[in-house]
Amino acid sequence: MLLSQIHEPNDLKQYSIEQLEPIAAEIRQFLIEKLSMTGGHLASNLGVVELTIALHYCYNSPKDKFIFDVGHQAYVHKILTGRKDRFDTLRKHNGLCGFVKRCESEHDVWEAGHSSTSLSAAMGMALARDLKGEDNKVVAIIGDGALTGGMALEALNHIGHEQKDLMVVLNDNEMSIAPNVGAMHNYLTKIRSDRNYLRAKDEVEQLLKKIPAIGGKLAKTAERLKDSLKYMMVPGVLFEELGLTYLGPVDGHDLAGLVDAFNQANNVSGPVLVHVLTTKGKGYTPAEKDSHKWHGITPYKIESGQLLKAVGNPMYTEVFGQTLIELAEKDQRIVAVTPAMPGGSGLVKFAERFPDRMIDVGIAEQHAATMCAALAMEGMKPVYAVYSTFMQRAYDQIVHDICRHNANVMFAIDRAGFVGADGETHQGVYDIAFMRHIPNIVLMMPKDENELRHMMKTALEYNDGPIAYRYPRVNVPGVPLDKELVPIPIGSWEKVREGDQVAIISAGPMVQVAEEAAEVLKKDGVNVAVVNARFLKPLDDSMLLSLANAGTQLIVLEEASQAGSLGSAVLEFYAEQGLSGVDVSLMGIPDRFIEHGSIKEQLEEVGLTAEAVVKEIQQHRAEHQFTFGKKVKPS
Repeated sequence: MLLSQIHEPNDLKQYSIEQLEPIAAEIRQFLIEKLSMTGGHLASNLGVVELTIALHYCYNSPKDKFIFDVGHQAYVHKILTGRKDRFDTLRKHNGLCGFVKRCESEHDVWEAGHSSTSLSAAMGMALARDLKGEDNKVVAIIGDGALTGGMALEALNHIGHEQKDLMVVLNDNEMSIAPNVGAMHNYLTKIRSDRNYLRAKDEVEQLLKKIPAIGGKLAKTAERLKDSLKYMMVPGVLFEELGLTYLGPVDGHDLAGLVDAFNQANNVSGPVLVHVLTTKGKGYTPAEKDSHKWHGITPYKIESGQLLKAVGNPMYTEVFGQTLIELAEKDQRIVAVTPAMPGGSGLVKFAERFPDRMIDVGIAEQHAATMCAALAMEGMKPVYAVYSTFMQRAYDQIVHDICRHNANVMFAIDRAGFVGADGETHQGVYDIAFMRHIPNIVLMMPKDENELRHMMKTALEYNDGPIAYRYPRVNVPGVPLDKELVPIPIGSWEKVREGDQVAIISAGPMVQVAEEAAEVLKKDGVNVAVVNARFLKPLDDSMLLSLANAGTQLIVLEEASQAGSLGSAVLEFYAEQGLSGVDVSLMGIPDRFIEHGSIKEQLEEVGLTAEAVVKEIQQHRAEHQFTFGKKVKPS
């Protein structure tokens, strides 16, 4: 077992290229076995085994900087940098992170859970290197999907302009590019990366320009001929025109070819792009056949590929997708828009039923937002289906193009709240805070799947501007579904449990937590009301005033950042009303990033459980008993 001898990247260098092949095979088997127990991003990592080995074989991490875009393809990098013994803890609480993590290893120099950032990071590191007078290599590894992100194209533009020495590895697992590979193209690629050829080309062009009278014309003709040949035979002409030397395509599973390509890249001054073709899921048949399904996977049986996921109620995402189909059957104006997440957003069946009304823009959240604004202005009913964490990337467009125009865009905000094993880069805990202060927008969150369906109907019939419904990454409670969908009055809250001593104001899954806490406190003689604050904006002013006038102790319980979310909105309301004596306590997510683990563990870590609520209320009553039942008046 050669892999057992690899503890750091330098250990690879003792082997010949031929000896690296069995190491690649061992790594694939290691990943298949380990992820069958932990789950994780399998297909993307199986596709970059040889690529990652070749990078570590040719370069010297951590002196040379490897910047993985997103990082869900960095498991092989982790294995080769001394972390294979921790893979049993992958994506578990206090265990190995599923993404690149700077605090885990000196070999992890950049971490990201959102795509299209690697090229900007590489440019920054190359600039810093040159300013400090250092000589390390900077290598960005980016996928073809991430290259659709506007930020990546902005970075390419700057990289080509500055002409700093850095390498971009384009990991292309889109098989439709294969026919572009040809012997002439590969031959030209090798010539263009040769230092002697580059020097000779420059010398000939300078010589032609010096010939009197006809020199200029000859030089222009030669330049046009060179460009024509390039456009005809070099698929990487876009990168060439942006100022990067293009090498490839290279078979991403051919170690000798990869090593040769990286050695050629080292002979090029300025930025170079190495185009690598890989197969997502390489080496494991189920993952190769359905790389989308096996991109991020739960534990499974190795032999059959059968998932071991527990059977239960459907996810909120599934309820959203099915309800959207029902609504779209009756309303031809509905258009679904997603930034590269049709599967994750529950829109696959919608796309099958309404292919012309399903728009996948790729990894382009900003473009999607502005496009939705224009669709709405032209009388359509766009539904922007997006994860909360990814919607952050379109903040300016939401402000400038949607809310400022008061465009009637419907937001379906998935993964609202904690998301579990994906960790802090994917938590959907900030959208309330960064959206509720924007004029014109309405924000909702359902306590169960039946209420989600009614909220979707509410959004469809709302014509006065942007409106959003957010829902978590959990299974639905399993309540009965109403056959007829009716709009919910905008800004109306619901008291799901009566009480006169304490009121818990909550939304989404926290309503159930509040009810559990209320049931426990009832045994202690504490009568707790539970309020479903289903509208996060606007608030239910009349209910808030009623609770304040009754002298009720208020607990605002939310699975969102405590700063700026529902609790802040409640405090702001009472301040505006001049009600300084209202007893309000906030229970939300503290001002720090919460790392990966199960959602249950994350909620326990921050004290968003029924037990924690009970303890908070009991302690508060013991300390403030004398104030209960005292009505408040404007000061």
